[in-house]
Amino acid sequence: MYRMNTEPIKLTSFSHGAGCGCKIAPKVLEEILHTNLVLPDNKNLLVGNHSNDDAAVYDLGNGTALISTTDFFTPIVDDPFLFGKVAAANAISDVYAMGGKPLLAIAILGWPVEKIAAAHAQRVVEGGRTSCAAAGIPLAGGHSIDSPEPIFGLAVTGIVPLENLKKNNTAQIDDVLLLTKPLGVGILATAEKRGVLQEADRITLHQQLTQLNSIGEKLGKIKGVNAMTDVTGFGLMGHLLEMASGSGCSASIDYANVPLIEGLQSYISQRISPDATPRNWNAYSSKIKFEKGVNVMEAFTVLPDPQTNGGLLISCTPSALIEVQQLLNENGLGTHINPIGKMIAKSEFGVYIN
Repeated sequence: MYRMNTEPIKLTSFSHGAGCGCKIAPKVLEEILHTNLVLPDNKNLLVGNHSNDDAAVYDLGNGTALISTTDFFTPIVDDPFLFGKVAAANAISDVYAMGGKPLLAIAILGWPVEKIAAAHAQRVVEGGRTSCAAAGIPLAGGHSIDSPEPIFGLAVTGIVPLENLKKNNTAQIDDVLLLTKPLGVGILATAEKRGVLQEADRITLHQQLTQLNSIGEKLGKIKGVNAMTDVTGFGLMGHLLEMASGSGCSASIDYANVPLIEGLQSYISQRISPDATPRNWNAYSSKIKFEKGVNVMEAFTVLPDPQTNGGLLISCTPSALIEVQQLLNENGLGTHINPIGKMIAKSEFGVYIN
């Protein structure tokens, strides 16, 4: 029997995690993905398991490439429609992070049909369909299962001209780093789950969670953008470390320039943070060096904070900075034109926090 009751519901009460905070820890994921199989070489596969990028990329042989990605998670918000919007926007972001244009999406739905009414699942899918429509793509189908907790996401197909393809392992020494959204989504989402999030902050959280990273397609057309990735479950530090390590560099971050959601400090002072935050720190803290003067206690909470549908981390040449800043200004991202750091020659640590 499936549940018929359609009274208002708190979806987060049915999930053990929240959004991209559900990601498996980097060290555990590395163990899972390990293989001794000798796989056939596919020259058309430009991006695959050999890197830690946002999506797979396949050369179509005509100057363009196919982008394929999937992303799904348990609820980060209580409202079913909003959950669907957030999960879909987060999945589509992977295509934008490669400099690509999304073409279509397929839904992935897990639903505890004996616990939560199917009508709520319909609202989840409708929310996903709404984000797809905002991105200009159809939600063309999908697959569903009966699962112990709610799960939703998308498999997204996109396309990109080869000359516009951006990877996360192609940054260059002296590149300037920018971030298109402030940090703190995981902290605010945890506050909401605990019932202590202020209404103004709830509005801010929901707006950021559903904001498409469509600027990525336009950034892909700028030659001086050497690398790009979206910041999600591993936090800013985790994804920056992937970029630096994959590119054979280290990175230097000006902590004072890292954008934070306004009002975040009040929740940090209450020691509110997701369970995934210490997990992230344990995975990569040995690769990070703090210089004197940094508010280490705040940084411990903010830098590994798991982001859901987080901003794009951009690595561009100094000569391309003005063009990138102009593009951000023209697309309503003028508050994110200040560099947060730069790529430096590979050194003892992966990231230096100044």
